[in-house]
Amino acid sequence: MQSFRYVALLILASAACGPLSLPGKAGPAMRMPPLSSGQKAAIGAKIWRNECGGTVDGLTTWNAGEEFPSLGIGHFIWYPAGFRGRFEESWPAFVHFARQRGVEVPAVGMQRHAPWATKAAFEAEFRSPRMSGLRAWLAAHVPLQTEFIIARSRGALPRVLAAAPAGDRARLQANYDKVASTPQGTYALIDYVNFKGDGTQVAERYQGKGWGLLQVIGGMREVPAGPAAAVEFSASAKRMLGRRIDHSPPGRGEARWREGWFNRCDTYARPL
Repeated sequence: MQSFRYVALLILASAACGPLSLPGKAGPAMRMPPLSSGQKAAIGAKIWRNECGGTVDGLTTWNAGEEFPSLGIGHFIWYPAGFRGRFEESWPAFVHFARQRGVEVPAVGMQRHAPWATKAAFEAEFRSPRMSGLRAWLAAHVPLQTEFIIARSRGALPRVLAAAPAGDRARLQANYDKVASTPQGTYALIDYVNFKGDGTQVAERYQGKGWGLLQVIGGMREVPAGPAAAVEFSASAKRMLGRRIDHSPPGRGEARWREGWFNRCDTYARPL
C-alpha cells in the first residue's frame, strides 16, 4: 500500500496547493475556477460516455492491444504484477483517494496489482461475482470518481509550468487561463488530463513527441478567451493526437483509435 499512498499524496498535494510562482514566469498560476454540483455531474457524465459509452459493463475494460485493464468512468490504468508501462498508473491513486474520504473499496480493487495477468484471464472472469460487484460499486460512486479526476486536473498546471522552459511559461499559462474561462473549457481541461495526461513525463512520448496537456496548450494558436479558446484547444488536441499516431510504434496499431479520439476532442468545442 505504500506506493498507493505515495502517488496519491503527490496528486492531492498538487491539487490542494495555492497559486504557484515559478522562476521566469509572469505571475502566479491560475487555479481552475470552482464548479457547481450540476457542472460536476455533467462533466462526470460526459467522461463516463467518453470512456465507457456510459455503460456499466464499460467500467471494467481491457482494451485490445493494451497490456492492462482500465477501471471506472475515467478508465484508471491498473498494471498487472511484473508489467511496467509507459503510462501513468492511476487506479492505485484513486483507491487511496477513496479511502482518504472514508469510502471502502471492494477487496478485489485493493490489491497492489491487477489480479488478471492477461486479457483472456480478465475476460474469463468478467461475469464473476467479484468483478460484477466491482462494477456495481463503481456505478454507485460516480461523483467520487469525478472528484478524483477534477483533483488530478487541478494539479496538472503547476507540473506543466515546472516542466516547461522558462520562456514558454507565460504563454502556457495564458492559454490555460483562456480555456478555463468557461465551463465548456474547464470540462475540456479536466477531461483531457484524465484522457491523455499532463505531458510532462518523458516516458509518455513517442520519438520524443508528447501529446498531453503541456503539448496541447503549447500548440494552441492565438485566440481570445472564452468559447473560441475551447474550440482551439479541441483543434490542438487533435493535432497532438494525430502526431502521436504518426509517431507510434507500428505494432500498436494506434490509427484505429483516431476517429474515437477525435470525436472525443470534438466535445470540447461544444457547450457543456
